[in-house]
This record gives sequence, C-alpha cells and structure tokens, in this order.
Amino acid sequence: MSTFNITRRGFAIGGAAALLAANIGGAKAAGLLEEIKKRGKVVVATEAAFEPFEFVLDGKIVGYNMDILAYVVEGLGVPMEQLNLPYQGILPGLLAKKFDFVATSNGINEERIKKYAYTRPTGSYQTVIVVRHDDDRVKTLDDLNGLVVASQLASSVQPILEAHNAELKAKGGAGYAEIKLFTAFPEVHMALASGQVDAIAIASPSAAVLMKNVPDTYKVATQIGQSDYLCWLTRPEDIDLRDFINAKIDELNDSGKLKELQMKWFGFEMKTPKDGYLPAGAF
Repeated sequence: MSTFNITRRGFAIGGAAALLAANIGGAKAAGLLEEIKKRGKVVVATEAAFEPFEFVLDGKIVGYNMDILAYVVEGLGVPMEQLNLPYQGILPGLLAKKFDFVATSNGINEERIKKYAYTRPTGSYQTVIVVRHDDDRVKTLDDLNGLVVASQLASSVQPILEAHNAELKAKGGAGYAEIKLFTAFPEVHMALASGQVDAIAIASPSAAVLMKNVPDTYKVATQIGQSDYLCWLTRPEDIDLRDFINAKIDELNDSGKLKELQMKWFGFEMKTPKDGYLPAGAF
C-alpha cells in the first residue's frame, strides 16, 4: 500500500533531505528502477493543484493521474513517499535528485525536451482563454489587446502567452496590458473570479471541470495555441524507469482501464498516443 508524505510548500531541508538525495543520487550506477526496489521506497513529486488530474480532497492527493500512479507504484512493489510541491520547484528538484520522478501534468515544449525524459502522455489538452461568465469582451484572440491575462508561473502556458503578446504587438496592437503569473492554477481561477484579471489561459480539461463546478462564474471565450499532450517526467539518465512507467500506461490503455479513468474524472476521452508525440531530439 502506498504511503503519502504531503508537503505543501518547498522542499524539506536538513539531514533527512540530504540523506534522501544521497540515496537517490546513488541510483545511477545500478539503474534507478533496480535501485528503487533495493531501497524499498519510491519518492514521487506532484503539484496537487490541477483538478481533476491531481488535487487534494479531504487531506489526500487524488485525481486521474493519481489513479494511474497507484497502478504504476503497485507494479514497482514498494511503498511510495509522495511530495506535494509548488510547480516552480518540481523541475529543478528532479534534476537535483530530490525525488525519483514527477507524476504531475507537464506540457511538452522545446526547452524541456533538452533536460527531461517524458513518459507516454496520460492526457491531452488545448489551451483555452477563460473569462468571467458575464464578460462578452473576448470573442477572438485579438480582443485580448489591452486586457490583463493570467496563468501559472513556469507552466507550459506561460511561453504561449508571451509569444501571443509579442504577436499582437507585431501586428500593431497594444498587446496585453499585463501578464500576471500565479504560483498555482487555483490562484489563477480566483484572480479571474475576483476581477484581478480579465482573462486566464488554462488547459481545456481543467476548464471543463471548472465550469461544471461553478457554471455561473466562468466561460470559455476562445482557444490559443495547438493541442498538446500532458506527460510525467524522469531524468534523462533514468530511461529504465521512464520505460517502466510507459509500460504500465500501455497496460492501462490496452486493457481499456485508461478510458474508464478518463470517463470517471473528465466525462470524455483524451488522446494518449504511444509514439509520435515528442519532437525530434527528445529523450
């Protein structure tokens, strides 16, 4: 049975964290998958603030990705220590060997493929622009000129907004009045509801759940960028672990269980291709 050690902010500092980093750091010679089994514990990082993929309910981390993670960890045959961390610390923490892998939703971009090994996608999404339910100003992307737009700091959405802002200015527009970036997506949602910002950019599955939960508060105005996939991450040198995770996702897909989980958490199916989802040069 998995055991959860939930940390809401930052990494643990001190002797225990140093020992954990040393244990994980020593995994390279034998292969991380083998080392995890010898160690008798797998350490996983999650940002549990992306409903319904991963979020906290009644003090526990739950969600679509967490159901997948439970299956992966069961296959490892060891207990799990799960760290709930701000997204801004997760990617550098992985490279610093603070944990074994990242089980949280990560979009694919050119910068990240040079540093991290992506798993098979667990989901797909389209970035959408969401506004308040009673705001009719935004019907196209050009209508974002002069407005305050928000998303999550260091997310895959941030460069999409920055590129679009530059595009608006290149076409002679004013561009956004401001891009506001928040630590977590729930803060982004609240900023829109409270009137701090005019529009937010979030993933379409999250937007669907958001509008289901509070239908009189938000609505989708338009979409931005291309459809993309959401994956987990390992370090490039830990391909053995990445391939193990992929094999477990393959099993869920082939058995039909992945579709069941998507219907359970989203009410619709998502594309999760086995290959062809990464750009050239990816690990």
